[in-house]
Amino acid sequence: MQLDEFIEGFEEDEAAQRRRLAAEKSYAITDHLEDVEQQFEAAVQGDSLFGSTAPEIFVGRSGYPNVSTGLLSPVDTDAAAAGFATSGDWYQEGLGIEDVLQRRTGMVNSTQTTSVDSVSAGGGRGGGGVHDVWNGFVGVQREVAIADHPVDVEVGLDGTPEMDVSFDDVGTPTGPRAHATGADLAENPHVPRPVEKTLSDDDWRAEGAMAYLYRRGFDVYDINTILSAGALGQASERSLVPTRWSITAVDDTVGQYVRGTLRNADTIDKPELWYNEYMGNRYWVVLAPGRWEFELVEMKAPQSVWNPRPETGYYMSSAHEGYEGRTAYVEETAGAYYAARLGVLEHLQERDKQAKCLVLREITDDYWAPVGVWQVREGVRNAFDGEPGTAQSFRETLTAIADQLPVTLGQLRRKSELVAGLQSQLSDF
Repeated sequence: MQLDEFIEGFEEDEAAQRRRLAAEKSYAITDHLEDVEQQFEAAVQGDSLFGSTAPEIFVGRSGYPNVSTGLLSPVDTDAAAAGFATSGDWYQEGLGIEDVLQRRTGMVNSTQTTSVDSVSAGGGRGGGGVHDVWNGFVGVQREVAIADHPVDVEVGLDGTPEMDVSFDDVGTPTGPRAHATGADLAENPHVPRPVEKTLSDDDWRAEGAMAYLYRRGFDVYDINTILSAGALGQASERSLVPTRWSITAVDDTVGQYVRGTLRNADTIDKPELWYNEYMGNRYWVVLAPGRWEFELVEMKAPQSVWNPRPETGYYMSSAHEGYEGRTAYVEETAGAYYAARLGVLEHLQERDKQAKCLVLREITDDYWAPVGVWQVREGVRNAFDGEPGTAQSFRETLTAIADQLPVTLGQLRRKSELVAGLQSQLSDF
């Protein structure tokens, strides 16, 4: 598709999408929390939340290495628990920001404080020879993490939950939090054979185990839960991993694995422009012929979340890597960088191609509450649906979308290594 036709098409789609987002935008989460509190009071029997189904776990990072670790369970015991776990399915379902907040605040985070190293001090789980903890609260949490379906549990609670919402730019929001006195499984979880294999091999480094699970069809959402529960890696190294860290670690590790499969791949033939918008985030993905190179540039609107200096207008942040990848953690764009990079690499792997890639992410004021980098990952993953706009040069592509960007090409050039490199070769750009 010619570039001008492509851009004309997404301009029309963008207008419709923004109207839809504006109609959905709501700040009624306080009322929702009041409903959750009433549901919680009805669900608790004595001092226990009985018959609750835990689709997910959470490990905090505050106070590390002594952290808060918890089971996330829907307060509504009749709800389909699987739909409450963070997943790429949320994008396919068309969930908006309020939908995500309602799902997440509809789960109680039953927590205990423990040392991250507590998982390496217990007895064996059976014939695998792995010396990990599989009893007590942490043991139940780990059983939930490695199961292939939500697990029924009975959680003992001490007091009523704190009815608040915890936000993070990487992890998905968490809702009401209550102190757990203990937890017991109400059923025997089913563990997939590939997960059993990673558990039984106590000499397998976590990076290799993650790549193995990914090759066996496990998405990063499943893998980061297993890693967070301390169920991957060499026996002496296994420990609880804060959820925020595990999300980025898995995106990075899997991304490096996928990049490695493309080292000898042919390059794409001509520049391509792909576009998507989700939850008030707009993504332009520019692919150009050449060896692998990647850059994410974020443009944050004054009234959006995470703009540290709204009085100065759009705030820009960026991170870049060349063919050999990065050796240092990305500071400016944090987990969004690794999530966006994975989405691009998966697309290139499907085509068995490599390319230079520039992802431009505009964070508009429609992104009124942070829901985690999963929406970045899915926004980029799904940008590759349909057909791209094509051009004769990287320059032509950027010039064509210049009017769509909230910053000038001069500002972009000063922030982007890929655009700055182009400018040094084209004096009339």
